[in-house]
Amino acid sequence: MLPLREPDSARPGMTFHQMLERIRYEGAYPTRERAEDVTRAVLAALGRQLTGDERVELAACLPVEAALDLTGQIPVLQPLTGWGFVNDLAARTGVTPATARWDTGAVLAVVGHLAGPGLLDRLLTQLPSGYALLFGRAELTQTA
Repeated sequence: MLPLREPDSARPGMTFHQMLERIRYEGAYPTRERAEDVTRAVLAALGRQLTGDERVELAACLPVEAALDLTGQIPVLQPLTGWGFVNDLAARTGVTPATARWDTGAVLAVVGHLAGPGLLDRLLTQLPSGYALLFGRAELTQTA
């Protein structure tokens, strides 16, 4: 029997309310309700892009309410690029691409913190180009 993989680091849990307050701060949203709407929309959109063990591990790092928003979506067959993700979110939520980009950055900064660097590296490896910037990381590419 194979041992279960240990988490990358021991991080204390965060409640959904704490997560929303952090996202509210990151995104400078005027109310917790606005932060919650944005969080649920971004997590649902991310849930459509992720598959496999990384999806399950990310859900385990999130508060239950956030994990349900993430895993309640059926993954698409062909994941969107980072820019496609932002445009899709804008179309689904009725905001401009600039607002969708802001919302995505506010939510994914907190999600990336909860995931930790090891899992985030694996998520970015699974996703098409453009997601590193959405998580607040530099998009590094190798030259030929």
